[in-house]
Amino acid sequence: MKSKGKIVTSANTGKNSRRNFVKNTALFTGGTMLLPNLKMNAMYNVFNDKKLKIALVGCGGRGTGAAIQALNADDNVQLVAMADAFEDRLKSSLMNISKEMGESKKVKVKEKNQFVGFDAAEKAMDLADVVILATPPGFRPAHFEYAINNGKHVFMEKPVATDVPGVRRVLAAAKKAKEDKLNVVVGLQRHYQDNYLAAIDQLKQDKIGKIVSGQVYWNSGGVWVRERKPEQSELEYQMRNWYYFNWLCGDHILEQHIHNIDVANWFIGEYPISAQGMGGRQVRTGKDHGEIFDHHFVEFTYPSGAVIASQCRHQPETMSRVSEFFQGTKGTVSTEGDNTTMKDWSGETLFEHRGKDDPNPYEVEHIKLFESIRNGGVLADAENGAKSTMTAIMGRMATYSGKVIQWEEAMQSELKLVPDALTWDSPAPVQPNADGWYEIPTPGKTNVM
Repeated sequence: MKSKGKIVTSANTGKNSRRNFVKNTALFTGGTMLLPNLKMNAMYNVFNDKKLKIALVGCGGRGTGAAIQALNADDNVQLVAMADAFEDRLKSSLMNISKEMGESKKVKVKEKNQFVGFDAAEKAMDLADVVILATPPGFRPAHFEYAINNGKHVFMEKPVATDVPGVRRVLAAAKKAKEDKLNVVVGLQRHYQDNYLAAIDQLKQDKIGKIVSGQVYWNSGGVWVRERKPEQSELEYQMRNWYYFNWLCGDHILEQHIHNIDVANWFIGEYPISAQGMGGRQVRTGKDHGEIFDHHFVEFTYPSGAVIASQCRHQPETMSRVSEFFQGTKGTVSTEGDNTTMKDWSGETLFEHRGKDDPNPYEVEHIKLFESIRNGGVLADAENGAKSTMTAIMGRMATYSGKVIQWEEAMQSELKLVPDALTWDSPAPVQPNADGWYEIPTPGKTNVM
């Protein structure tokens, strides 16, 4: 509908299926789809009618949800293997998946294919065509590398690493995935969300001109805390309470706020060259809060000169906001929830998308993955996932150190947070002092390189 120079899109009517939505929006996704040639098509014909076997690696809440979404995304898939460090989480996840899928025959995880421990992931992946990687992100680089080296298509949750060596490892595997025509989708689901795709389309049409600044937010009251139990070793405790330890989580600027930072990278079309900022712990200060901050504020500067102000916090009873707002040379664009609005500098609305009836992007990303596998396409999200992960890590480096962090310098960091190999006899990578407190990053003192 056009009126007074405005372009206004109505919400999706809901009459089209999720599959039709995916086909109609393929050109606007954040992933790269490579159209198959005849040789590729012949190679992938085996997948057209084949029952695709799925392995779930990481059986927490997000892994359980991703598995259900994957099973609903394609008519001929089956969950055949599961892996987790902890048996109780695996059993609970399998029960919840089975309950959700009802009488469906899509869940067939034999007892012998339920793997527990630090070597469980590889055993599960060996049995599958498609793997879902949903462990705490510190384990992601090793799992992704193994999956690609063994010819698996991958859905992996964000972020894809917690340290720079892990980012480099993912980038190398991403390159191999494209060379080997393997599909990789990363759970930055805004790339599969209607209102963000509509915004990208309008930005390509120069609707608001060149983006020169912006503000991105993930402000909330925080997430769960898991209390230490007397029988737990230090390693088990940290893995159970993983959100509060950087080797596992990377801090909430990475684990959650990556979504908004990634949108800034996507809309601007660049990755930042530097970051500076501040942060700390004011509210979330207990021993069970490990070593991470409860607030971060970062300025990211991009090659084009654009500057993005990034803020995230976990503080109850404060303003909650999860959204993005950008200023261009001709106007502004805001994205929040399912809605996108563009205005010129006089306040006139240029474009609106109200998406209350749009498809669920958490489902769409799995639908697109399976369609691409069956059609011989290649979805290649991993490189962007790694670089947006690196952007958030660079922000963490800036807040922890109080210094200006340069992308090129940061990418050379050899500071490893995640050990190469772990067993239940291994010491935890982070140790508390005699009083049970963990060292908190201190600007001006903490080494981030």
